Amino acid sequence: MHHETALIATIAGGLGLAFILGFLATRLRLPPLVGYLAAGVVVGPFTPGFVADGGLASQLAEIGVILLMFGVGMHFSIRDLLAVRRIAIPGAIAQIVVATALGAVVAHFGGWSWGAAAVFGLSLSVASTVVLLRALEERGLLDSVDGRIAVGWLVVEDLVTVLALVMLPALAGVLGGNAPSATGGIWTTLGITFAKVTAFVALMLFVGTRFVPMLLERVARTGSRELFTLSVLAIALGIAFGAAELFGVSFALGAFFAGVVINESDLSHQAAAEALPLQDAFAVLFFVSVGMLFDPTVLLRDPLSVLSTVLIVILGKSIASFLIVLAFRYPVRTALTVSASLAQIGEFSFILVGLALVLGLVPVEAQSLVLAGSIISIALNPLIFGTVEPVGRWISARPRLLRILQREEPQVTEVAPVDEEGLRDHAVIVGFGRVGGTIGRAIERLGIRYVVLEQSIEAVDDLRDRGIPVLFGDATRAGSLERAHLERARILVLASPGGYQSRQILDIARRINPNIDTVVRTHSAAEQRFLEKQGVGLAVNGERELALGMTRYVLQRFDTDPNQLETIVSALRTSGQGPMLIEPPVATPGALAS
Repeated sequence: MHHETALIATIAGGLGLAFILGFLATRLRLPPLVGYLAAGVVVGPFTPGFVADGGLASQLAEIGVILLMFGVGMHFSIRDLLAVRRIAIPGAIAQIVVATALGAVVAHFGGWSWGAAAVFGLSLSVASTVVLLRALEERGLLDSVDGRIAVGWLVVEDLVTVLALVMLPALAGVLGGNAPSATGGIWTTLGITFAKVTAFVALMLFVGTRFVPMLLERVARTGSRELFTLSVLAIALGIAFGAAELFGVSFALGAFFAGVVINESDLSHQAAAEALPLQDAFAVLFFVSVGMLFDPTVLLRDPLSVLSTVLIVILGKSIASFLIVLAFRYPVRTALTVSASLAQIGEFSFILVGLALVLGLVPVEAQSLVLAGSIISIALNPLIFGTVEPVGRWISARPRLLRILQREEPQVTEVAPVDEEGLRDHAVIVGFGRVGGTIGRAIERLGIRYVVLEQSIEAVDDLRDRGIPVLFGDATRAGSLERAHLERARILVLASPGGYQSRQILDIARRINPNIDTVVRTHSAAEQRFLEKQGVGLAVNGERELALGMTRYVLQRFDTDPNQLETIVSALRTSGQGPMLIEPPVATPGALAS
């Protein structure tokens, strides 16, 4: 019996090759996304051998877009955005304008219309959320001030792109593409579009946020995991499809708000966990389908355009964001981290240029240029991130250049009453997040004086409201530590992650107070060993201490002798990351001998 196998062949070929090339990419220390895109190139129509069904691949890609946007919505947090709003919102908008202008000018000089050039430039202005989060996680920066700014910046970029996806169909005629079928002019079309979007958003925020969490709770009460997973996927796909059919908005916007309303539920974490495997699988198919659209011959036919695209993404966006962050009086290391984070483009760029191509706004080569720029920039992003610390050290070693970049010593402002004369034998805590806040609350119970040093004005405002003694300033600048009277302090606590800045702060601290005791938070065993060799009082590797705490609890449950337990934990703590040999335990009366 003959069976139609085009769908199975497309899924099997796409996922199988994506796995192989994604694995090879990780072995080469590249993001697996590079492998997924390369898999699409291999099974695409522009390369010899097996060619996947383009029509089926595009429909699978549409599901991938829905689930990607659904995931973005479920992780969207108004609170996180507001925490860094003073730099993330104006900074992201300014960077989008600069990157769009650069791309538009280059494309226009290449013979494109201004409408096509503007859309092309906009597609180059948006970085990949997937690549950014992975890079920050690998470097232990996700919970740092720099990491929060980069993530907040990207959230603003995502929101601008969502707005662009809504507006492009209405503006297609004005920009030189296929005009919408509606009559009445551009303002009528825009008015109808805004009315539909407003109605949909209002329905989601006022009805969806109440109905969907209630529905999920009732499904969860059934105790059926399969039914709960099905409900999450049905909500994501159903809202996306309904938004497109009833309100005329994109699948992407519908899926985004489906994620937002589920995020309001107490079961949002469980919903995200249940949807993640399918989301990952279809996201891979999305990237494979995007790779199928890439014509590798563009690298030979138009290398100058490819080079210009890559330079805009890697240099243009990076320099613009670097200068913007410095203009907001943030440290050089923050500017370097943010600029490295944004030196790539990804999934939103694909979605945007794909929609523009359907609307006739850009020529076919625009998609190939965006894909080429994405593949190359994502492949180079780990190398770019690797230059942050060396470049930061190089700038810091040149005081004149540092003064030019930061223009003046960052203002150190007292925002909660601090009795400077009473600051003796106190603790100076740099960073007051989950780690620093816990330490502060502990020593406050004992009546020990402390002062917090924070470089985020948003965090300073929050601490001021809570009555915590706090100074606003950058701890890598001597003036900030001097204002905290480090010369009279007993201990310096570096509670924010970040190896390079920790080393800088320690060097300055020892010049101010050679006898200061120090405790430093690290995110790697190598950094911990380095700091210990430099003579810090205590360097704490967060993951290692977490593992040791869990180990101690497990051994206690087996009635291990307390002395033997501490011996084992001490051996684990000093063993590093390599294998460790422990002497066979001596049986204790309470051990499970039977």
